[in-house]
Amino acid sequence: MDIFEIIKAVILGLVEGLTEFAPVSSTGHMIIVDDMWLKSQEFLGKYTANTFKVVIQLGSILAVVVVFWKRFVDLLGLNRIGKKHVDSPQQRLKLSQVIVGLIPAGVFGFLFEDFIDEHLFSTETVLIGLLLGAVLMIVADRYAQKDPAAKTVDQITYRQALSVGLIQCFSLWPGFSRSGATISGGVLMGMSHRAAADFTFIMAVPIMAGASLLSLIKNWEYFSIDALPFFIAGFISAFIFALISIKFFLELIDRIKLVPFAIYRIVLVIIIYIIFF
Repeated sequence: MDIFEIIKAVILGLVEGLTEFAPVSSTGHMIIVDDMWLKSQEFLGKYTANTFKVVIQLGSILAVVVVFWKRFVDLLGLNRIGKKHVDSPQQRLKLSQVIVGLIPAGVFGFLFEDFIDEHLFSTETVLIGLLLGAVLMIVADRYAQKDPAAKTVDQITYRQALSVGLIQCFSLWPGFSRSGATISGGVLMGMSHRAAADFTFIMAVPIMAGASLLSLIKNWEYFSIDALPFFIAGFISAFIFALISIKFFLELIDRIKLVPFAIYRIVLVIIIYIIFF
């Protein structure tokens, strides 16, 4: 494996890391960048290339764990081990609320996984998803509450968590964007943009880790030792750039909202359509 293939791995890791948690669709960008330019399947093989994409997604997931590690320790109750439990008067996000938010997409993903893999992973369907997701984001900003009921993630209700989970099902369409759908859903249900973003990232870890690990197990036989440097370079690249992207995005989202990302998506669709169609 030569240095140019390692550079391709770094580029794909960069694309994954920068777009996984921004509301622009990492899957859409990966399909566009890889299938239309880098073409990793040509030198890795179809199944090894798919396994690689799972591995770099795990790099992005690790970045979320690093950023929100205190929150996950709290959710799992690990901070109370060996300590006498004292109820806190301050409301906190509960693990059960995260689970409620995960159930709808988990069920729909399980039921329609084969259909999605066979029919929706193409540049054309991604462009449709990018457009539809952009429309939802514009609608969310248009009807966002000026004084949201849930200003922080600790103030969300079970009803809001379930509603966000239901809207997250739209993101099963490649290009729609999981974070775009869930943040938009949270805003429409009375969350601030930052609260919706925090809840989105927290939900991302179990649902993405579960899906990635299942895919990795299913494709394990296609893992090649010769491709290990490619996998390592992509994983590290995705982790570093996801870390940067998450911190930057969380500082930015309450100020610029969702419309700029929606405009970017629409412009991207127009450019891709003009160039390739």
